[in-house]
Amino acid sequence: MAGLTHIGASGEAHMVDVGDKAETSRSATAEGYVRMQPETLALIREGNAKKGDVIGTARLAGIMAAKKTADLVPLCHPLMLTRVSVDIVEDAGLPGLRVAATAKLTGRTGVEMEALTAVSVACLTIYDMAKAADKGMEIGGIRLLEKTGGKSGIYRREN
Repeated sequence: MAGLTHIGASGEAHMVDVGDKAETSRSATAEGYVRMQPETLALIREGNAKKGDVIGTARLAGIMAAKKTADLVPLCHPLMLTRVSVDIVEDAGLPGLRVAATAKLTGRTGVEMEALTAVSVACLTIYDMAKAADKGMEIGGIRLLEKTGGKSGIYRREN
């Protein structure tokens, strides 16, 4: 297991210097879900949530969040993202909504945090917009599925 890159020899937190790293094409995909009552899912599907278009708003919130990751996570580098996509699909088996986000760029550092932030904020937005109908919703399963690029190459989550 590799050491922690954001912790110095004395235990102090610091931003990693990526200035000497090669620019490569990089991407990351993350996922999460919001579990809810079947009636809440039906409200969202039918467009009857009091606050409006839950899925469309959550998609935009996720994209905006990816672009603001460095403002939210203290040691992240500000990045010039070339693409962020957020997909939200119904899963009757939860029941609820599954959220997946992909972030891409050509640069010196990865975009895992941007993908994870997009998923997190999209899930929070779904909760916010539907909480009047279902305060018992559960947000979970937020995790990195895949990352490409950089010195460490490709990572894909097993199973």
